[in-house]
Amino acid sequence: MPLPRNAKVLSAKQPRASMVGHAAENEEENSHSKRFMSSPQGGPKKRSAFGDITNAHKNQVAAGKKEAVKVAPQKAQRTCVALGVAKNNEINLKKSMKKTPPGEASAEPKEDPAPEEPMIVELPAVEDVDKDQLVDPYNNSVYAKEIFEYMRGREEKFMLPNYMETQPDISRDMRAILVDWMVEVQQNFELNHETLYLSVKLVDHYLAEVETMRDKLQLIGSTAILIASKFEQERCPPCVDDFLYICDDAYKRDELLAMEASILSTLQFDINIPIAYRFLRRFARCARATIETLTLARFLCEMTLQEYDYARERPSKLAASCLLLALTMKNLGGWTPTLEYYSGYCAQDLHPLVRRLNFLLTYQPSDKLKAVRSKYSNGAFFEVAKVTPMDMLKLEEILKSC
Repeated sequence: MPLPRNAKVLSAKQPRASMVGHAAENEEENSHSKRFMSSPQGGPKKRSAFGDITNAHKNQVAAGKKEAVKVAPQKAQRTCVALGVAKNNEINLKKSMKKTPPGEASAEPKEDPAPEEPMIVELPAVEDVDKDQLVDPYNNSVYAKEIFEYMRGREEKFMLPNYMETQPDISRDMRAILVDWMVEVQQNFELNHETLYLSVKLVDHYLAEVETMRDKLQLIGSTAILIASKFEQERCPPCVDDFLYICDDAYKRDELLAMEASILSTLQFDINIPIAYRFLRRFARCARATIETLTLARFLCEMTLQEYDYARERPSKLAASCLLLALTMKNLGGWTPTLEYYSGYCAQDLHPLVRRLNFLLTYQPSDKLKAVRSKYSNGAFFEVAKVTPMDMLKLEEILKSC
């Protein structure tokens, strides 16, 4: 059917959204985060095939027409020259003339005093750390703030009790030895650090619910690493036979699979537990910290995995304290308004934990637990384990000045 002469053809095509932004959050540390320089396996290559598949930004299409502004017609003013109204006006005029002294001109109406200008309080500038981070669809920078607020809320659910009081056959030293062994397993299999932190959390939450004998402790640790490697989607996760091998065939395949089912059912399959490592990377981005400063903070944070006293700390607060101590050791300034905004902690909230961390770094409780220090003494991690700890009195002076 032919179109009318004056008909307008509407185009059905919409402009295509452009991808803008920056690289992913952990692009800077891929070569350092989980493998040594001598590792035969290279880092994972980025995939650009899915660069356009993202719903982070939607096209904003201007639709609709401007509504015409309707102006209501003004009503004609009525002039009522009533005798009573005129008489009242005359009486009011005479009264006003009596009040005015003779010989004085009528004073001009006083101008209203100028309103006082509001005081402008300059607040510290908070940097938007998520801007220009949208090029990688895997980065989720649009939702980063909401994601970490959600994880902060989940910390309440996963606060650990003092479960060592209810364990009849396990001590703190046994737990420390187990975690030290788990660090070695993470190194040997070149697993992500997230896998290590999550596996330690799984062990703690399982022991908080189930009384366990010491001969099953290594089985729980290896099974926790198996579960965490699946959850974190490791590129090359170890298989069941690998875990049986590293346990020196102390357990059977059926025992490991049964323990996996026991851990998952005990935790009701809710294993998305907040870990300090993720918060640490987020806060380091807010501080614009270098990879060397971040590695020092990671070393401090990983030292706490072996210590039972730190297991009941909030992961976000622990990560913030480790970063603050690393910044202080590097003489890079204190806790900025940007860090306070994104972390939710002010500097005074972190001071007690910073003191404890520096004490832990200065006086290692046991010489037998060397996995973490040996790991971070390697050149791939800038040998941050060899950094001299801060003097306690000097640290106290710096914290008081903050």
